Amino acid sequence: MAVLFLALKALHIVAFVAWFAGMFYIWRLFVYHAEATSPDVKRTLDVMAVKLYRIIMVPAALATLLFGFGLFAVRWNAHADHAWIWIKIGLVGGLLILQHLANSYRKRLAAGETFNSKRFRALNEIPTLILLIVVGLAVFKPF
Repeated sequence: MAVLFLALKALHIVAFVAWFAGMFYIWRLFVYHAEATSPDVKRTLDVMAVKLYRIIMVPAALATLLFGFGLFAVRWNAHADHAWIWIKIGLVGGLLILQHLANSYRKRLAAGETFNSKRFRALNEIPTLILLIVVGLAVFKPF
């Protein structure tokens, strides 16, 4: 059981690193898109965003959830009554909402809608805050 737990933990870490890399990068692509003046640059950024979302973010999010719930199942008795795990799961839900929002903006930008780049700069900070809290909860296991 210990080997299974460690394998799930390693896969979970790799998956969430990939997911967060995508979450950090997609908002930067949107900043560049909002500030671009060339239609060719905007089209290139649209292609980059589609590939990032579909090839990196969606699979990494699914793998993070799969391995995370696997960890939870293996150690259910050890964590089910601790508040930190439920807060962490809630933050993961928030991250899924943020990913859905990114997909919505991706489609709207590709359709030609314009936005102020400050919006995307602000949204770019949210994954960092979530990452700090999630890692802090996992490492320190407060409460």
